[in-house]
Amino acid sequence: MTFLSLLPAVGTALIWLPAALYLVATGENWQGLALIAYGVLVIGLVDNVLRPLLVGKDTKMPDYLVLLSTLGGMAVFGFSGFVIGPIVAAMFIAVWDTVAAERTRAEDARVPGQWPARPEPYGVDRRA
Repeated sequence: MTFLSLLPAVGTALIWLPAALYLVATGENWQGLALIAYGVLVIGLVDNVLRPLLVGKDTKMPDYLVLLSTLGGMAVFGFSGFVIGPIVAAMFIAVWDTVAAERTRAEDARVPGQWPARPEPYGVDRRA
């Protein structure tokens, strides 16, 4: 069920809507209608409005990575891992992007004809 919440806009409704329809079908009309109202007004609001504001699109982290880092952070650090896990994941992505950009810059700055900064694979001789 947790993974269905990763689907944008309809993920959480795939959980509460069948439960509400079951309540209505079994004759529990008020409970079913209350769950529908709660799902649309509260759960939908949190999922579609507050989550993008809290997680932020500026993090450039996919939703599944936020979920996994939150769950992993809570497993390792306890309740404070709710915040620590996504921070560690964001820092890892930032370092990874920095190293990749630095490697690309170093390879672009290499002068043609100059010996490469790293050795060639075994058996490759490009001096000829």
